[in-house]
Amino acid sequence: MNAVKPMVLVTGGAGYIGSHTLIALAEANYDFIVYDNLCNSSKESLNRVEKIIGKSIKFQEGDIRDADCLERLFTTYNIDSVIHFAGLKAVGESVEKPIEYFDNNVNGTLVLLSVMKKYNCKQIVFSSSATVYGDPATTPIKEDFPLSATNPYGRSKLFIEEILRDVFVSDNEFKIVLLRYFNPVGSHSSGTIGEDPNGIPNNLMPFIAQTAVGKRECLSVFGGDYDTKDGTGVRDYIHVVDLALGHVKALDYFTSETSISPDETRVPFPKTNPLTVNLGTGNGYSVLDMLKAFERASEKKVAYKIVPRRAGDIAKCFADPSYAKKMLDWEAKKSIDEMCEDSWRWQENNPDGYQNPT
Repeated sequence: MNAVKPMVLVTGGAGYIGSHTLIALAEANYDFIVYDNLCNSSKESLNRVEKIIGKSIKFQEGDIRDADCLERLFTTYNIDSVIHFAGLKAVGESVEKPIEYFDNNVNGTLVLLSVMKKYNCKQIVFSSSATVYGDPATTPIKEDFPLSATNPYGRSKLFIEEILRDVFVSDNEFKIVLLRYFNPVGSHSSGTIGEDPNGIPNNLMPFIAQTAVGKRECLSVFGGDYDTKDGTGVRDYIHVVDLALGHVKALDYFTSETSISPDETRVPFPKTNPLTVNLGTGNGYSVLDMLKAFERASEKKVAYKIVPRRAGDIAKCFADPSYAKKMLDWEAKKSIDEMCEDSWRWQENNPDGYQNPT
């Protein structure tokens, strides 16, 4: 049996991407503890992950801005690395509440980094986003594209990336990986954990799924006049299980000191900047592509209507994932049909999310 690897602190680990990453960590024999204030997640997700992995999960409820609570964790456990998911994440809400977003996301990260440094924990994988590219001039998007933000949520991610770059310059013992996600969808193949948004969904897939299951009457498609094949926005949708595996690859990269590229050559850990990689499929799918794929998976018609564009939305956004393959030996494997099939399985089994499962 493989030896258990050093302990990982997973902030925001009860959330959508975090909960799926816990399964990937367990399968890779990482020990971990979850830290989450449950403001936009559910403890029930951890109960279900426990059933999937067959063992109990160490969990501490707490806010990322609470230095005393974090310090108690670091004095209790020998934490070697951090995967930092914790943060507020709704674009529209961030426009309405920028102070809250900067306080929670940026200030919370500063508190976390201060505690990490105090306890000599200098390895962090940060949950960033493709929103840091703003409205890219071309696609596919490479990691060296210009950075900008069109809303406070994206700006908070951009600020944190800049902070982490400065931390690295100040202390080269830090090992930092910035993972820029594109559009996570899907759920674990068991259908027992998945995306459970509070209120009206901000993302496309749960809105499609809730319409298919009868919770919502009609899907609003924002914009039908973009310069795309069918006029609707094109995005890079990535299965959350593939995304979770990217975090394990990032942790493996820390422990091996160097990565192994596909041609078996050794790639040194970056000496000047944190390692920054896109996690996407490299494929762009339109809103109507996703809707049709979901109809195939669910065998249900999904009512929709074209409505005016949302401010800040862009026509196309999809990744060039080749650098992640080179540096982390990671690539997305799951198809659009698998994304939709797994999303439907979760939604059909759990029409009200983690409350009142069928």
